[in-house]
Amino acid sequence: MLDLKFIRENPDLVKQGIKNKNETDRVDEIISLDEKRRKIISEAEELKAKKNQVSAKIPQMKKAGEDTTKIFAEMKTVSDKITEMDISLRDLEGQLNSLMMFIPNLPHSTVPIGRTAEQNVEMRKWVPDGFSFETKNKVPDHTELGKKFNILDFERGAKISGSGFPVYVGKGATLERALINFMLDYHLANHNYKEVFPPFLVNRESMQATGQLPKMEDDMYAIEKDGLFPIPTAEVPITNLHRDELISEKELPINYVGYSACFRREAGSYGKESKGFLRVHQFNKVEMVKIVKPETSFDELEKLVKDAEDILQSLKIPYRIIMLCTGDLSFSASKCYDIETWSPAEQRWLEASSCSNFEDFQARRANIRFKRESGTKPEFVHTLNGSGLATSRLMVSILENYYTTDGIIKVPEVLKKYTGFNEIK
Repeated sequence: MLDLKFIRENPDLVKQGIKNKNETDRVDEIISLDEKRRKIISEAEELKAKKNQVSAKIPQMKKAGEDTTKIFAEMKTVSDKITEMDISLRDLEGQLNSLMMFIPNLPHSTVPIGRTAEQNVEMRKWVPDGFSFETKNKVPDHTELGKKFNILDFERGAKISGSGFPVYVGKGATLERALINFMLDYHLANHNYKEVFPPFLVNRESMQATGQLPKMEDDMYAIEKDGLFPIPTAEVPITNLHRDELISEKELPINYVGYSACFRREAGSYGKESKGFLRVHQFNKVEMVKIVKPETSFDELEKLVKDAEDILQSLKIPYRIIMLCTGDLSFSASKCYDIETWSPAEQRWLEASSCSNFEDFQARRANIRFKRESGTKPEFVHTLNGSGLATSRLMVSILENYYTTDGIIKVPEVLKKYTGFNEIK
């Protein structure tokens, strides 16, 4: 959530940021409601001050034997007016808060301005020694490989739950579990994270705090009877660990890593590519979450990306780093890098990770603050998160990149101690 004072003092800047993000501009409506709210507050405070002054005189008037009937009647009118104003104020604040929830975070000044993903900027590529992009039509895609080796079963997943709910079978299930355990262990051993295993169901307050609600409610699964939501990412429960908390400066930065299953309805996306893992409603992900001081957050973003890169380099999977343009940024992010892995069969890059800095946008919604040792008033922290990594599209790249001309799938070296086997055949 943006600071209302900032919106009031910088309307044009906010409008431009909203426009650059392809979001709906509600700034004028917010400013109008805010003006009405502030006017009511001012008038109510004047009436309350008047009431207090007069109330202080009443005992003296009674003591002097003066008639207080008229003044009591006047104060009754003032009290009724104050009550009406308080009701109006609550209504206005409710409207204002609802509108504020739909105002996106503003893009950082270093983010390229653009309308669509085609205007994202490639920052760098990495490929392992001996890798070649010239493999078109030489590698079966991951769905064919899943059937050939009986390690993925999308048809039975559709029978059980519907399309977009994959089943991992045999060595496929073991490989998936190995990948998750490897990524967790690597982050813990090399990147100074604390592991968290969070709930997979969260309440509405948690979803609002990280920005999924109300903006993206149609994309989320919901358990309406219990007021709970299956999480779209572990970012939600992990960030909310510190909701409504005041953190001491010496505790920062806080670095968490955790595994979760993730659930996304993706309403309105049915025209998109939906083969196999290219679009799923349930997938696994190892998530990195950082809670940091404001002045360090953009350095921490670069570290976050590097932490995800280390995983891919260890797996020897080709990848590239993309800086998202303003129009492709998420609702809550001020700056984001996507990490895309190469699919030989698809002959294209597939998003496997997003690493984002939200600055204080989520912290304002979640009321996560910290107190500096210098004794200044509490400040909002900055929050960041990054996939470290999502397994579904990463699995596509592993299966296809490790498929050999001998018709087997080799297991990445770093995963062998987790799988107990060296190949799938």
